[in-house]
Amino acid sequence: MKKVDIYTDGACSYNPGPGGYGAVLIYNGAEKEVCGYNNDTTNNRMELFAVIAAVRALKEPCELKIYSDSAYVVNAFEKHWLDEWQKDGWSAAAKKNILNVDLWKSLLLELKRHKYVFVKVKGHSDNEYNNRCDVLARGEIKKYMERIKAAPHENAADNTTENTKIERE
Repeated sequence: MKKVDIYTDGACSYNPGPGGYGAVLIYNGAEKEVCGYNNDTTNNRMELFAVIAAVRALKEPCELKIYSDSAYVVNAFEKHWLDEWQKDGWSAAAKKNILNVDLWKSLLLELKRHKYVFVKVKGHSDNEYNNRCDVLARGEIKKYMERIKAAPHENAADNTTENTKIERE
């Protein structure tokens, strides 16, 4: 089974508002970037979508080490929050509905064929790949905002895009 490191980050302007995500996948020295945006989202949704998009980019089952600066994402796996949420019918201890259930379910589905571990990294710090993911995510927001300024009516229905960039293979 191939071992792949995945770094992810999500960003959002105004939260909620326009958001972007970025991911860098690393296998055997080869790097692949995945990024995209959503015009009406939250930071947590973009953090989740970064992981989903990265895992979707894989063509076969792999052993994954997923790095994120999002305590929301990492703790859901490492502290077994997801197990509890699912057991409780996607509600929290206070019987509040869990947010972003659609994305949690998508992520769990994408991860089924892989072995994985999540690792928390400090955001906006000295981690080169986390910083690169942040640049990708913020770059997607910037590109979206520039498109809106250039043609505000043409982009009204355009909600989400995914871009895949291959840096080195």
